[in-house]
Amino acid sequence: MKLSIKLNAVLEKLMPVITPFSLIMGVAFSSFFIKLQPLVPWLFALLTFSGSLGSGFKDIKNAAKNPLPFILSLSILHVLMPVIALGTGKVLFSGNPDIVTGMVLEFSVPAAVVSLIWVSIYKGNTALSLSILLIDTLLSPFITPLTIKLLLGSNVTIDSGDMIKDLIFMIAIPALLAASLNHFTKGMVKQTLSPRLAPVSKLCLMVVIMSNSSKAAPLFKSMTPKLFGVALTMLVLAALGLALGIIIARVLKLKHEDTVSLAYSAGLRNISAGAVIAAKYFSEAVIFPVMICTVFQQILASATGYALSRIFKSEESENN
Repeated sequence: MKLSIKLNAVLEKLMPVITPFSLIMGVAFSSFFIKLQPLVPWLFALLTFSGSLGSGFKDIKNAAKNPLPFILSLSILHVLMPVIALGTGKVLFSGNPDIVTGMVLEFSVPAAVVSLIWVSIYKGNTALSLSILLIDTLLSPFITPLTIKLLLGSNVTIDSGDMIKDLIFMIAIPALLAASLNHFTKGMVKQTLSPRLAPVSKLCLMVVIMSNSSKAAPLFKSMTPKLFGVALTMLVLAALGLALGIIIARVLKLKHEDTVSLAYSAGLRNISAGAVIAAKYFSEAVIFPVMICTVFQQILASATGYALSRIFKSEESENN
């Protein structure tokens, strides 16, 4: 147990490095890692299960008592950002529908489990973040395909039924199982099983990123000015998602802890889920906008924490 906790602590600190490193490895050794594609849904299901062990059905009840931050988070996640991504894509990359599809897909997937780590580091409302994560995860098998269908319509042809089944298997069922275990063991599973699975899940994440990035290896290996523009655009959009959480929270004068939770829950995406969907249902060009976000999402999360700290210190100085 102690070894698992120490290993997990090291891996958490290295997350900003681990994710881009995994991407580079997947591209560099694409011929090997692409063979691991059949394992990806199972590894991702384990990721979801491990990440959801701290959540429970009481979190949904808590969210119902104070629904505003929850509603705001889902609105940013599944309304504002997908629409902004679509508009930006059509303006900048109108001649490349695959790139536009990848941009919309990236901002249609659910909130990232890793958001809980950052919320904890910067003393956010963990209960709120858990409720957002659990409910968003359970709804994602239906929200993600619906968002793609509504925003892209006839521009893409996908089997929504198969996508829903995959998302239910990879996300909804593991999350429900984890929440049920947490409920029936009265939280004990978080103390016993979660520490053991945490480092394993991070190693699984590395394999998932490597495998998914291997499919888009030809694009990464032949980086063009247009692809560099796509990468820069995704960086700006990802930063915007985090910024919107902070701005909306400050405008509505939410508590500091709720502001932290709203920023990370609405701004950090489950990139691996998007990459799995892109790799299975779309071309390599669709994968690129999704996978490129692995390079800077954790760096943006760290920068957001710094910005939040400065904002809160400035407000405290003004009040004193």
